Amino acid sequence: MDSPEIAVLLGTRPEAIKLAPVVLALREAGLRCFVLASGQHRELLGGALSSFGLSADRDLALMRDGQPLNELVARLVEGLGRALDEIGPRLVVVQGDTATALAGALAALHLRLPCAHVEAGLRSGRRDAPWPEELYRQMVDRLCTRHYAPTEGARQHLLREGLDASSIVVTGQTGVDAALLVARQRRVKPAGIPALPPGAKLIYATAHRRESFGKLAGMVGALAEIVEERADVAVILPLHPNPEVRRQAAPFVGRHPRLHLIEPVDYAESIWLLTRAALCVTDSGGIQEEAPSFGLLVLVMREVTERPEGIEAGFLRVIGTDGRTITREIRRALDDAALRERLSRTANPYGDGKASLRIAADIGRALKGDAADVPNRRRSRYPSQPTQA
Repeated sequence: MDSPEIAVLLGTRPEAIKLAPVVLALREAGLRCFVLASGQHRELLGGALSSFGLSADRDLALMRDGQPLNELVARLVEGLGRALDEIGPRLVVVQGDTATALAGALAALHLRLPCAHVEAGLRSGRRDAPWPEELYRQMVDRLCTRHYAPTEGARQHLLREGLDASSIVVTGQTGVDAALLVARQRRVKPAGIPALPPGAKLIYATAHRRESFGKLAGMVGALAEIVEERADVAVILPLHPNPEVRRQAAPFVGRHPRLHLIEPVDYAESIWLLTRAALCVTDSGGIQEEAPSFGLLVLVMREVTERPEGIEAGFLRVIGTDGRTITREIRRALDDAALRERLSRTANPYGDGKASLRIAADIGRALKGDAADVPNRRRSRYPSQPTQA
């Protein structure tokens, strides 16, 4: 069997979601594509890929419980590098701002393989928000040779940082492609979603980021206060598997019958919740891009966001992590019927659902144009005897 032309690297649920439409588009274009999973979020990865009828061609299972970031990144570089050397692709694709993306781009560099970055150019402007992702994505952009910017604003970030304009393509956000694709497929309530009182306004909430640790109890407490004071509101908050998230949320489990702290939902279930929600409250990134496709306001429980286009269009409000502020902003949003009506008629600033097709077309052109530049890979980069760098 011929070596794949493209190796798509992923390790977390967001990567799987945003790269699944790219894999489908690459294969539809007739390109041989190998999906390589690092295992960074093994318990969430399979469900995300299965929503698109996909599975990983290989799972390296590199994650270990309680693994420090330095150890994780070292294991990822080593494991992904060996796998890429064995697979022998002509191009590597990574996504976003994860440890898998950083390690994969670095491993590709060491193998002298071109690497494409999906979701290039996102910037918050703060080293610590999100941490360590803000610096990860900057390093990934430096390591990559093709840059797929979701918006013109992201493209401008890359240009200001001195990246070659010819390497940048504004494609739209592949997360929008994924959301629209799955929304068309699922229309009935998933079995794992709690039943809600008739006419209840649903708040769909998520919280998991490292910079939120120590503040999560206040975030969940704000949601509890809302359901206690408003009989027409219900909250669904899927709990991330991270033990620290669960520890801080534990005091609120079972506290109120309309505050549902449930097990993680798969991607199709998450999209179903977005299509039914009256409001989204989150510290996540991808939801900020998906929710506008359904006319939904997102209250961002962070100090900054790297997605200013959503703020400009009225879909996002950055409200911080203080519990009292979160409660106040939820009340304000629930009472603003005019805003909900306006957003229902406003286009999603993050894309039209065709980003993956644009990426696949550009990769196809790049592979044709760069065939002479692909390194000779007949000799392994991992000799049996160690060498000096």
